[in-house]
Amino acid sequence: MSAAPSGVFRRAVIARAVGAALCLATLGATAADAPVAAVKSAKPGKAAKPVAAPAYKPIVEEKAMALLKASSERLAAAKSMAFTATASYEYPSKLGPAIVYTVRYDVTMQRPDRLRVIVPGDGPAMEFYYDGKAVMAFAPAENLVAITDAPPTVDAMLKQMYQSAGFFFPFSDAVAADPFTPLVQGAKTAFYVGPSGVVGGVKTDMVVWADNEVFMQFWIGVDDKLPRRVRAIYRADPLRLRHDLEFTNWQLDTPVTAETFTSDKARSADRTTFAHPMALPPGVKPLGAGKPVSRGGKQ
Repeated sequence: MSAAPSGVFRRAVIARAVGAALCLATLGATAADAPVAAVKSAKPGKAAKPVAAPAYKPIVEEKAMALLKASSERLAAAKSMAFTATASYEYPSKLGPAIVYTVRYDVTMQRPDRLRVIVPGDGPAMEFYYDGKAVMAFAPAENLVAITDAPPTVDAMLKQMYQSAGFFFPFSDAVAADPFTPLVQGAKTAFYVGPSGVVGGVKTDMVVWADNEVFMQFWIGVDDKLPRRVRAIYRADPLRLRHDLEFTNWQLDTPVTAETFTSDKARSADRTTFAHPMALPPGVKPLGAGKPVSRGGKQ
């Protein structure tokens, strides 16, 4: 039993029409994103000679990193949290254009060692429980449950589940003990795009962040500093499939009972085992794979 990694996760991309304009206006065209190179005038009878696109110099803006840090610190400071994460990801079709799939995750977490995730659909329903000692992944329609021992922190548990069973949640960064360190260590580009008032029904600041593996855009609440949306595209993906993650229904530091993180119904279901379903495509992996903190992979 496994949950396929999603990209949006571990983190996200500007929509093509709007994003291209924003990126080019802010950073200047890159060789990949710019229009066809300009052509110099040539003498009659000779082929025109193309002119190389101007070199792109990566920029890491202090304002962008400060916004990402503020959001990370707000999440890390929460003793408990609940939210809904809705992941939309593109999947290739035989006709050419990508098909979009959507998965909703209803999440409850208590630091340092409790996590519950309810996945009502689309697709197979699933319930995930972690109580600091064991993990249960329950498929209610099939009445099947996989149970395994787990380490005593959410971070360590998620790393173990990814490595052993390919089990990954696209919102892993939101529940990590330290969401910010991977952003600092890997940043190649980070810049502030501007304000938005249409995501999540609140005012947000838009930030772009990229490393050598993934290009992402974040929408961060102006007042509460909570992430509201993340979009990602992976550089190694030749199809440039886009991954989108929206956060709603945030609740921080609300009381949570121990019973939230277990299920008698799940525990009594027929047993199956965790198994790694498949390797990710070459070059596409969670940002935190092999690192202390994980990030959105490809779904």
